[in-house]
Amino acid sequence: MPAFDRIDRISEEVRHNIDHIIREDLHDPRIGGTYSIVRAEVTRDLRYCEVRVSILEEDRRKDMMAALTHAAGFIRRELGHRLQLRKVPELRFIADDSIARSAQIASIIDS
Repeated sequence: MPAFDRIDRISEEVRHNIDHIIREDLHDPRIGGTYSIVRAEVTRDLRYCEVRVSILEEDRRKDMMAALTHAAGFIRRELGHRLQLRKVPELRFIADDSIARSAQIASIIDS
């Protein structure tokens, strides 16, 4: 079995669990509104994970990214409990505006 299949499965599990942790376990008022965990990319050695977050409300983007960065340790610890990984990757949250751009393009096309 190729290593990339394993990494892809782990990345998807990480993405799914991070989304669940953020929605259910984090109670930071800066986190909310319309957002989506677009993708999680775990490195082959499982040391790092880039988590791409799309936030539709531009005025909330900076605060929410700060809150996620602040909560990264908590989220990482919860991932360790849920996924039973030998190494839990260090999380790096990155703002991704692809969904907001898509919505903007769709509104331009509709007009």
